[in-house]
Amino acid sequence: MRTLPDALAIARESGLDLVEVAANAEPPVCKIMDFGKYKYEQDQRRKESRKRASNVVIKEMKFRPKIDSHDYDTKMKHVERFLEEGSKVKLTIMFRGREMAHPELGRRILEKVAERVAEIAVVESAPKQDGRNMVMVLNPIRKPKTKPAAQAANV
Repeated sequence: MRTLPDALAIARESGLDLVEVAANAEPPVCKIMDFGKYKYEQDQRRKESRKRASNVVIKEMKFRPKIDSHDYDTKMKHVERFLEEGSKVKLTIMFRGREMAHPELGRRILEKVAERVAEIAVVESAPKQDGRNMVMVLNPIRKPKTKPAAQAANV
């Protein structure tokens, strides 16, 4: 335990800064360090964590209960492409008029979609009725990272 003038003198001799770490402690705790270097390293860590953070993109595909098979196939190709790109996909079945009396038609379409993309996606939220729409969200399955050739040769 040193006094403030002693600590400042030691810091100046070594060309470093005296930084207060815990002001509320009794007595206050200080640390001798290069404060500029500390701030720089903190900024670098912050930038690196921002690079690693992934932005979740949600793509939406809308269907109708009486969709034709060709339209269904076209929309499914889009859904599969979105999932392979790593985006979440929100599937919406839009009901109009008397179609509201048959929500099982929409549920059947959503279950068919989930079955078709089962190997590349999982159902994040099950089909649920939301007013005139039925909504389901698919989440892509992350593929396991491949081992580098050097590691594979050693195994």
